[in-house]
Amino acid sequence: MADKSSIEWTEATWNPTTGCDRITSGCDNCYALTLAKRLKAMGNPKYQVDGDPRTSGPGFGVQIHEDALEVPKRWAAPRVVFVNSMSDLFHARVPDAFVRRVFDVMAETPRHTYQLLTKRPKRLARMANSLPWPSNVWMGVSVERIEQGWRADRLREVPAAVRFVSAEPLLGPLDDLDLDGIDWLIAGGESGPNHRIVDPLWIEGLRAACGDAGVAFFFKQWGGRTPKAGGRLLGGRTFDEMPVASSRWAESILAGHG
Repeated sequence: MADKSSIEWTEATWNPTTGCDRITSGCDNCYALTLAKRLKAMGNPKYQVDGDPRTSGPGFGVQIHEDALEVPKRWAAPRVVFVNSMSDLFHARVPDAFVRRVFDVMAETPRHTYQLLTKRPKRLARMANSLPWPSNVWMGVSVERIEQGWRADRLREVPAAVRFVSAEPLLGPLDDLDLDGIDWLIAGGESGPNHRIVDPLWIEGLRAACGDAGVAFFFKQWGGRTPKAGGRLLGGRTFDEMPVASSRWAESILAGHG
């Protein structure tokens, strides 16, 4: 339900839901789908429901976990938490009421910082006005190719304190990505035995664009057969920039949009 994380931009993971379905090419080599199959074979009770074999797989059927809602309340020390590393909270099979309960837990535990990431921003935008948006909730979307750039447009409709884009796995140049209203961008290459190679020019282009736009830039990995195979150096240095909550959030809340 909660684990220390090896992901460079967070500290822990919390999975009130598990399971998902592939919807774009960025999902082709989904690490979570592969891990779910392994966890099912190990007998993990949270990964015993299979998903549609056309879009999901063994152990990766969408499930909600009521007991997980209590976990962050028991963490005394503040931590940065990636929500649903093994799912997408805005998947159509996650009930609206459960999404709201997850947001209520985040609002009730302001000592933690929560990072949510979705590939389904249409539902996110539709639900945004019915959800609380405390300052400790960061909301992001995945943009692996410019064809998914519209996801950032929908994210701009959401009054989150921090809005971010995950360009991982980066599968093409994002030269025309609109960074207006975006506070943070994570870029990275794909990992795994079937990984697709990332062009350094795509990464450099994003780094430069973030610098011009005043967007915090985090370079996670070059990728390879394993996540750390290619290292993290870009131009001889690491980029670990983190965002700060913008004044836009306070303005949105005062205007009654949160």
